[in-house]
Amino acid sequence: MNLPPYDKFPEIVSETIILREIQNDDIKDIVEISFYDAMPALNVENAKEMQERINLDYQNGSSIHWGIANKQTNQIMGTLSYYRGFDHGMGELGCILKSEFHGKGFMTTAMKQAAEFGVNYMGLTKVIAITDKNNSNAIKLFDRVGFVKTRDLEENEIEYQFVNK
Repeated sequence: MNLPPYDKFPEIVSETIILREIQNDDIKDIVEISFYDAMPALNVENAKEMQERINLDYQNGSSIHWGIANKQTNQIMGTLSYYRGFDHGMGELGCILKSEFHGKGFMTTAMKQAAEFGVNYMGLTKVIAITDKNNSNAIKLFDRVGFVKTRDLEENEIEYQFVNK
């Protein structure tokens, strides 16, 4: 497997978005969608501290955290991450998009690109995503991208697995 950290942070470019490394200048734009260990950032300083921990996780080889940037403006619209490590050739994707960018196809493109990167470049044998059973938008997203439901989990959650076609 080809796992992080890499000599150069992986940047993935599509027609509408760029999955890229989050820079300090980006933090002010993503405070409301910044989380670490399911805890939200309370302010810019807190979001910077979280990003430092995320960067350390990347350097330790247990995650990749991309900013989802608009290709035309380079503005970060959301984030997408492999997190919780890569044990047994498996990676878990998590994502969040600022509400003003919902429904425009950005996350569909981002998830597909990241899942394919995991399988084709990293050599992961399994890419999963987990959501709440009531999160109909996430479930629709997973279906569009090519994830299939694999099992029900505790606490009202569902696991999906990417099927590379």
